Amino acid sequence: MQSVEKIVNGKELFLKPEYQAVFEAKKEFEGMCGACDSAKVQEVSEWTKTWDYREKNLARQAITVNPAKACQPLGAVMASLGFEKTMPYVHGSHGCVAYFRTYFTRHFKEPTPCVSDSMTEDAAVFGGLSNMKEGLANCKALYKPEMIAVSTTCMAEVIGDDLNAFVLSAKAESPELLAETPIPFANTPSFVGSHITGYDNMLSSIVATLTEGNIKEEKEERINIIPGFEPYLGSIREVKAIVGAFDMEFVTVADHSDQWDIPAGKYEMFSGGTTLAEGKELGNAKATISLQKYATKKTMKFVKSKFKQEALFANPIGLKGTDAFVMMLSRLSGKEVPASLRLQRGRLVDAMQDSYPYFHDKKFAIWGDPDFLLGMVAFLLEMGAEPTHVLCHNAPSGWEKEMRELLDTSPAKDKCNVWAGKDLWHMRSLLFTEPVDFMIGNSYGKELMRDTGTPLIHIGFPIFDRHHLHRYSISGYEGALNLLTWTTNKILDVMDEETKQIAKTDFFFDLIR
Repeated sequence: MQSVEKIVNGKELFLKPEYQAVFEAKKEFEGMCGACDSAKVQEVSEWTKTWDYREKNLARQAITVNPAKACQPLGAVMASLGFEKTMPYVHGSHGCVAYFRTYFTRHFKEPTPCVSDSMTEDAAVFGGLSNMKEGLANCKALYKPEMIAVSTTCMAEVIGDDLNAFVLSAKAESPELLAETPIPFANTPSFVGSHITGYDNMLSSIVATLTEGNIKEEKEERINIIPGFEPYLGSIREVKAIVGAFDMEFVTVADHSDQWDIPAGKYEMFSGGTTLAEGKELGNAKATISLQKYATKKTMKFVKSKFKQEALFANPIGLKGTDAFVMMLSRLSGKEVPASLRLQRGRLVDAMQDSYPYFHDKKFAIWGDPDFLLGMVAFLLEMGAEPTHVLCHNAPSGWEKEMRELLDTSPAKDKCNVWAGKDLWHMRSLLFTEPVDFMIGNSYGKELMRDTGTPLIHIGFPIFDRHHLHRYSISGYEGALNLLTWTTNKILDVMDEETKQIAKTDFFFDLIR
């Protein structure tokens, strides 16, 4: 047990005799059922590393073992917190909302505002109308948000709660609290799509609600930038700096960069975000650029059809992707690329040339969200690496074809594989049968690293077991330099380990004085 004289962390706490005794007793109990036959476990473990098991594993369709995605309401919460003084409200069970809050809090190391109407057994049978009436009124009275963004969990979706009718009923019952409060809502069932689907559903609902009745025929010089489901706060700030370098008027749509980065000693429940006044004017800009095509499909479809403005896509990860974004801004602004960006680009190209020899022919396995993967794989190809396994669990329609076309630009295209709709247990089979030099992915790759011995480079979402990476950018020229630094130094770390035998392998030239 803990002692007040010396508080220890979990690493040391569970080494104490009382906890070890519990583990031994648990092992003995489970062994009675035959689950701890070490010889059998070892035999099965070795079989799962074979091609025979790989074929059976890849044929698996009815179950997910180790997901590389999260559920829809999680994305809805991020989209909601990108707007000023907006409270995410989840119509569903309390446990689900606790999961969303802790998920973001563990990644960003910051509190995550989000409320729930805590549906229980009675609501599952009779519907959650009373929960929502009381919940919305309590939310407004207690936290005083200027907007409440409603999403759903599986429970509300399975019983078919009518969100539109529920919101209207809640407003009618508490007009003094809710009549003037915008309440956009989105159906976000967890058993369909992923967190990027939920982000898109919620964002499109918020944009539609705020711009209703405010769209004019005559457009202004301003542009809109949508970062998408962006777990790197530094990326949002970097993109704003790039657009600002052109001295353009712009609005960052769903900007959550301040919400999860509040200075010490000044905590506020809501911080930063796109103002509601800015949100109402989104339809009057001359163009909208989405930086995540697959995370904003529904939103951009709405922008194109309702706003009658240019709906553009860019993915400013890596050199080529950032170049395309910068040239797009140059066209929209009618200005030359600023000298500051030219300088950043030149420095990046110089750094890429310095590190290129260490990437050449290196094999990588990588997983994550569809837009992230398109940017990261493009960056790896620019550095001469071979993305041997590219896995996207939440791959939308069209993504696999686009990724294949990108890989086909590599001289090593025949050795590069796309795995759409597969999970990290599939990745384990791939790593044992077709090993790679490095993995790039989120914290859930740690067990793969321990299991297969493949070094992991922490880039993606979520990152629970490393601190402050989310503060950096992976977008723009500065972001590409961060990617280059993290990846090159991991390659050098491994080379150091492989060349540390005295008078035998310790001739690695970077260590010679």
